[in-house]
This record gives sequence, structure tokens and C-alpha cells, in this order.
Amino acid sequence: MPISWSHSVRVQTEGDGHVTEDTCGYAAASAWVIDGATSLLPELDLPGASNPSWYARTLDLLLSESAGAQPGPESGSEAGGVLADALRGVARVAEERAGNEHKRFPSAALALAQLTREGVDVMVLADCHAAVELEDGSVVHVTSEPADQRVHSEHPANPDQALELLRRDRELRNTPGRLWVARREPEAVQHAHLVRLPAPRRVVLASDGAWRAVDLGLVDGPGSFLRAASTPVGAQQLMLELRRRQEAIGEKADDATILTVVPGA
Repeated sequence: MPISWSHSVRVQTEGDGHVTEDTCGYAAASAWVIDGATSLLPELDLPGASNPSWYARTLDLLLSESAGAQPGPESGSEAGGVLADALRGVARVAEERAGNEHKRFPSAALALAQLTREGVDVMVLADCHAAVELEDGSVVHVTSEPADQRVHSEHPANPDQALELLRRDRELRNTPGRLWVARREPEAVQHAHLVRLPAPRRVVLASDGAWRAVDLGLVDGPGSFLRAASTPVGAQQLMLELRRRQEAIGEKADDATILTVVPGA
């Protein structure tokens, strides 16, 4: 019998200063979280509240279509097939709406968990996160590269210089030697951080805004984050505690998204 994900928990909270630019979903053997990259470059004329929010919802729809059209995990289908097919769809939409524009085309961090014949493949672009509970009870944390880490580590800058350096970093994304994100280039799949794992008991996917609960010490690591996110009430309580902590320390809150799924028939 084909294997697919079953929904368990989905919690999203809006951050400060802009519309929600996260989304998440699951279909057939694929589940994902998309974290739209807030615009730093001039936006294109795209039909959404912001370019990143439009992109996140467009990629979400294309991932749903791709997941439903792909062979099931029992066929041993390639882990990146769903994402590559969805990004080819984005490329077609981009050609219609933005011509040859790449640098200013919106992008996103992404985590995708795909059931396979052997277990689960987790693919991450940029700084989304996955916590995977295996059948033996162990928890594996999967992430890739923080989105703006290179600017902060390679180019120490005063506040007046930082924004220009961040903009230049955006312009260089998805080019050799730079950070790769989900945008309009299908070859981004080849640069995703991929981890192949045995059969999972459950998987939690999170945007970096939600993972701040770990960074700020509200939970003591991926295992505790997974346990908190394993029930709707626990996930909501964790996000409420996160917002209270961020308000107390004066930290601008980012959009936060948690999706927890379990294998089902």
C-alpha cells in the first residue's frame, strides 16, 4: 500500500513588521515548510501582499501538485524529484511574470521531508529546520546555512554598511560559491543539504522564526523542540512563550511556522 504523510500539528504565528511570508503543507509522500525571504531589493510587480508571500504560496501550490504527480515511495523515486519539478513550475511562472529577472525574483528557505522506500529524505535550503524522530526514539536535527551568516562573519560592518552588504548578498544567491535558496532555478536541488534517514516515527519541520525557541533556550535542543511540537497545545504554548520572551528582550519577531507529520497509509 502506498505510504503518505498524515497531518498531526500545524501552528503559524505572524511576525512583526510585515505580512506572513511563511507557509507549509503536505501531500502524498512529501511535507514542507517554506520561509519567504523578506525583500531587501526593489520588489517586482507580483500579485501578492509582498513578493515573498506570493512566492511562498506559489511554491506551496506547485509542491502540492508535484507531490501528487510523483511516483510513491515504494518506487524508490529520487528524493529531489518533487522539489525539482516544483521549481521547474516556478521557472515557467517566472518567465511569464518577470522575464529574465533572477536577482530580484523572490526566494525562500525551505525544508522538505520525503518518504522513500528506505525511510525518509530531508532536504534543506538555507535556514529552515527539521527534527526527525526515528523508530528507536532518537532525534536527528537537519538544517543548512543561516541566510545572512556570510555577511555577518565575512564582512564585519557598522549599521550603515550592513544593509548594503545584505542586499549584495541577495544579488549573489544561487551563484557558484554562494548561498543557494529556493527561487526560480531548478538546479537549486543539487545544492540542497540532503540527509537520508531510516523510517521515521514523526517529523517536525520549522522555519527559523519558530526555531528561535531553541536559540533562546526555551527548550534545550531538537529533541525537546520535537516533543513540544508533537501536540497542537504544546506547539501553541511554545510559540506563545517565544513571543513573550522576544517582547521581553526587545527582539523583532519573525514569522514562525511548525508542521508536524507522521507516516500513515
